Amino acid sequence: MSDPFIVFHRRSPKPPVGPVGDSDIYRKPWYASACDRKTADDALFRLNKDGAFMVRKSSGHDAQQPYTLVVFYNGRVYNIPIRYIPSIQQYALGREKKGEEHFSSVSHIIENHQRNPLVLIDSQSNAKDAAKLCYPVKP
Repeated sequence: MSDPFIVFHRRSPKPPVGPVGDSDIYRKPWYASACDRKTADDALFRLNKDGAFMVRKSSGHDAQQPYTLVVFYNGRVYNIPIRYIPSIQQYALGREKKGEEHFSSVSHIIENHQRNPLVLIDSQSNAKDAAKLCYPVKP
């Protein structure tokens, strides 16, 4: 005899991983969609909190760099490319480097760096800082 209170649910298939398939990103409080760089920078400067961040679509409309992670730290805004690597269907941050971390989705990048500091590199001086992603922002 079966228990009348047990209900079985089928899980819907996960969308394919990739720039088009990272569908949960649109519901996230940190996703700013087609926000341009200036609007993103202005929103983070207005909040003025270390660890404030958002993800926006990259202005180049390049499938290999579909998004940009924008982070405020120490009075500066960092725009970090989020790359998609089709050969392994994974994402990575910044320029390609040996031993870089790969993630199955943009959401996993954000979750990881809410727990673990993200290395921020000044493009002019190459000075390094580290910050956790703390305050999601929408413009």
